Amino acid sequence: MTPLALDHTPPRDGVDWNRFLPSLLRAGALFLFAAIFVFFAVGSPLFLFPGNLLSIVAQSAILAVLAFALTLVVVTGGDNALAGGIDLSLPATMGLSASVYATLAAGGQPEALSIAASLATGLGVGIVNALSVTRIGMLPLLATLSTMSMATGLEQVITKNATIVVDTSLTAFLGGIDRFGFPVLAYALLVFAVLFIVVTRHTPLGLNLQAVGSNPLAARAAGLNVPLHVGGAYVASGVTGAIGGLFSVAFLGASSNGSGEMLLPVIAATFLGVVFSRRLVPTIAGTLAASLFIGMLTNGFQLLNVSSYWVSGIQGVLTLFVVAATSLRRRA
Repeated sequence: MTPLALDHTPPRDGVDWNRFLPSLLRAGALFLFAAIFVFFAVGSPLFLFPGNLLSIVAQSAILAVLAFALTLVVVTGGDNALAGGIDLSLPATMGLSASVYATLAAGGQPEALSIAASLATGLGVGIVNALSVTRIGMLPLLATLSTMSMATGLEQVITKNATIVVDTSLTAFLGGIDRFGFPVLAYALLVFAVLFIVVTRHTPLGLNLQAVGSNPLAARAAGLNVPLHVGGAYVASGVTGAIGGLFSVAFLGASSNGSGEMLLPVIAATFLGVVFSRRLVPTIAGTLAASLFIGMLTNGFQLLNVSSYWVSGIQGVLTLFVVAATSLRRRA
């Protein structure tokens, strides 16, 4: 007996949620962004000051760079909640790399050596993550959770849980402004956004990474080295986390012991950004928009003297909503 074929075609008078849901989420996100922007503009006269708006961009640079790295990992490893690509160690990598740079620079070591050591630290974390996932076969969630704990512990050992103030030519440059009043970190954010967009969307490497993430079996059948691409994404994530650490030191003028608080914003920026994709998948452009939105939330609530806990709560609710909506769409 021939099995009956199931017809997944939407009813003629029904709604094709695969097409309707992405448009609905994009429209809702744009409306929400605009509404919150107007709310802050009305609630605080300082919000619309050019200096404050530029400060939002500079503050968002650190978050966005880390979220770009996570986006790359999710795109390459797939967005399965348990077995897909995830890098929970990114904020800890940022903190550890920042502490390495700050400790060496404050100790009078050459700046080139301090920068190289910081980047090497991120590279090392990325390699550990890559080997844990692709060679040992650990779930990315558990592998990066382990490296997050190790990096956090090493940071506390290096800094003795103290803030290390740094004043170098790198921090003066990255933490400064140009003659027009634009923060240098804003330019750095633009450069990294363009770089990631070009690599992920307009190069053979980027297309291969997307192919590996969307269907690893088909990618392997096409001759792609899936473990190499997945491992490479984790290595790139580690190095990018170290760059985020340098940005953090430049912005704060010191190392920071609160890098763990960046984990939820990084995850939120990555997954909130899917609403700007037609296929509801993470993209660099969407991640950039979501990072600026989160930066706007943080800044606006600070101006209104509202507890930062509200920002975390809103990030969690919005992330849950978007992830749930995309999951329902796949099941539709």
